[in-house]
Amino acid sequence: MMAWYWFWPDWRILTLPLFMALAFLAAIGPGLFITAMNVKYRDFRYVIPFIVQFGLYISPVGFSSSVIRERFGDNIFLLYSLNPMVGVIGGFRWAILGGESQIYWPGFALSMALVVVFLILGVWYFRKTEKTFADVI
Repeated sequence: MMAWYWFWPDWRILTLPLFMALAFLAAIGPGLFITAMNVKYRDFRYVIPFIVQFGLYISPVGFSSSVIRERFGDNIFLLYSLNPMVGVIGGFRWAILGGESQIYWPGFALSMALVVVFLILGVWYFRKTEKTFADVI
């Protein structure tokens, strides 16, 4: 579609693999935690669709995160950046669309710090509970 509409991306498209890696890391941490919880508590699988749907609504997928920043200010937007996907999706928009899409660096740094925290916690909890998986199943 880019070629059809004569849209040529600039140098920012080269950062796209970095944001893809960040999206992977943002998914693998909570994914490991949810996997371990699903083995330990069988009914947890019924909660997962609600968590995913809630995450879709609080992530800037269908709207630009700049709407939150313009409407509520920088302090609330920094609080909104506690959602790790805010930084990842903002990075995707910056890399692909360029132009008016900008990265809010304090919020991006906060989102990336939370990605690392969730990754460490997910790996830690999974490694802690994986020894009992065979006994539980």
